[in-house]
Amino acid sequence: MRAWRGVVEWTAGQRERFVWRGGRLEPLRVEARPAPVNYGCLPGTLNPADNAEVDAVWLGEPLAVGTVREGVAAGLLHLHDGDHKVIFSGEPLPGAALQGLLAWFPPERGATVQDAHAAQAWLESLTIAHSG
Repeated sequence: MRAWRGVVEWTAGQRERFVWRGGRLEPLRVEARPAPVNYGCLPGTLNPADNAEVDAVWLGEPLAVGTVREGVAAGLLHLHDGDHKVIFSGEPLPGAALQGLLAWFPPERGATVQDAHAAQAWLESLTIAHSG
């Protein structure tokens, strides 16, 4: 499976959030609640649901804002509105971390976790749709 490169915009356990714009990170806002996971994006991709880079989350220890990670998707957080999040993890998807991630989204968004193959297929569909 293909590896994807992502950048952390929001560190797990922190409220200060940044955003990737024009090839660099900019402060965005201070959130009411800290992030349950490391949150960021996959530069060079486009999610048509929000016309922004594909969102990504990294499970595990907190990663500093600006950390660049490359890896194979471990899963896909699927949402009704199409603003899916690609899940990265250095090990099989841990249940406790996934429960915290799922609980972060209100029930009306219909968050479910799909496997690595679903994540890869979705990413490839976006790449093909926006490559030319």
